[in-house]
Amino acid sequence: MTSSATPATSATAPGSPGVRAYRPADRAALDDICIRTAHNGQDARPVYADPAVIPAVFASPYVHLEPELAFVLDDGHGRAVGYIVGAADTPAFAAAFRTEWLPLVADRYPAPTRSPATPDEVMLGLLHDPERMIVPEVADYPAHLHIDLLPAWQGRGYGRVLMHSLLRALRDRGVPAIHLCMATANVPARAFYDRMGFHEIDVPDPGPVAYLGRTTADADLL
Repeated sequence: MTSSATPATSATAPGSPGVRAYRPADRAALDDICIRTAHNGQDARPVYADPAVIPAVFASPYVHLEPELAFVLDDGHGRAVGYIVGAADTPAFAAAFRTEWLPLVADRYPAPTRSPATPDEVMLGLLHDPERMIVPEVADYPAHLHIDLLPAWQGRGYGRVLMHSLLRALRDRGVPAIHLCMATANVPARAFYDRMGFHEIDVPDPGPVAYLGRTTADADLL
């Protein structure tokens, strides 16, 4: 994750890094970023036999189903080095995930037939259970997000600009609040979310994750 140690803007001058709207050509870069930051903020490639299953859960369905709520950090040369993706209505997104996204990837990633014994099998379980996203305690925060930046681009203020871009887009669509689910072991990410104005939402027995939320109304104050 990132902080606002140095100024960052959403305006992308030629050759200068900046945040812009997602383009279909960014898809492979987003998958790569997702994989290289998925293990509590670290590279997941040493952990998974097929790490491509991770973006199939946490990145690709978002740009497929709601590309208008995807923003990337461009390195100034057209390459995405960070991103934020979101869903405006989590229950509706979960339904679309099952009916529209899952059929596209189920052949490559079939549903598990046993209790998960490996990281890959855990991820398959998440892929085939989009209803897990519907948590009653976060109903007042209908949108949700995922944000990731490559390590070299963290700590430079770009995470704040990505967050501002998504919150403003949601606010302009009339979405009042947003939540996220994060691994409690990812301490730097929690510090970033705290700086972004998120607070913890009480969810019974959340396991190794925490749920955080905030309003979109003050997006321009980030």
